[in-house]
Amino acid sequence: MNATSIAQPVPHSVGTDRPAPALPAGACDSHMHIFDPRFAASPHWKRQPPHAEVAAYRLLQQRLGTSRTVVVNPSTYGTDNACTLDALAQLGEQARGVAVVAEDVADSELDRLAAQRVCGLRVNFVTPQSWGITTPRMLTMLARKVARLGWHIQVFVHPEQLVELEPVLATLPVPLVIDHMARIDPAKGANAAAFTVARRLLDGGNTWMKLSGVYMRSRDGAPAYRDAFALGRALVEAAPERLVWGSDWPHTTETPGTVDDAALANVLAAWCGDEAVRRRILVDNPAKLYGFAAA
Repeated sequence: MNATSIAQPVPHSVGTDRPAPALPAGACDSHMHIFDPRFAASPHWKRQPPHAEVAAYRLLQQRLGTSRTVVVNPSTYGTDNACTLDALAQLGEQARGVAVVAEDVADSELDRLAAQRVCGLRVNFVTPQSWGITTPRMLTMLARKVARLGWHIQVFVHPEQLVELEPVLATLPVPLVIDHMARIDPAKGANAAAFTVARRLLDGGNTWMKLSGVYMRSRDGAPAYRDAFALGRALVEAAPERLVWGSDWPHTTETPGTVDDAALANVLAAWCGDEAVRRRILVDNPAKLYGFAAA
């Protein structure tokens, strides 16, 4: 076994190679989920959640070379953030959380979450939610509620939804984070209407985008997801100061045994080309967005 591989495979991650080149010190995985069988899934969720506990994720951190992480509460748990909060307690000061709450969430509950290093809310327009249909009204109401805390709002949208919601998203009173590259079709790339909207939002200075979930729309697939190169490169060139990267471990949208997290990190390196840009996306940008100390 050489220095570029690990001895113990990581659950929900194919292969044993480490990223090449190695990630910089202070690198952050800005989008992942924890699923722990100690916490019951929401009644609305019909799929069996994986076992993806903190101990397994720590193996991924060792493999990738990340030291910081952002735990995003999955739709599996509805508005119950107990699993995510437990994960934050285990992971310590180098972890931040993104919670899921109902439209009528009380200020006291938001304060409780903030005290445990939650710094944003996820508003999901794509997958089933415990409250039913997610509306623009819910989005704007939650943004107003968390403005006093200095939080951000993270949205998961289809590309056509991003286009439709642009007037709302452009006027939110808090920073906006767009999940998974807005699920833009790589075949359309920078010519997609959603890319044009994303570019306007990014240029506005209040929006961030997660370079994650590349496999969701790629037709070429692993390990290089070559059809997404033009899209990824266009985003990096457009707004390197407004991008963060995430593994999306444990990859619940994908067939088990198909995603290599080191390959995902290598895809980011290919998109960046320049090491200073990659460091910005992996270290400096998440430090600013999530409130980590300067590396």
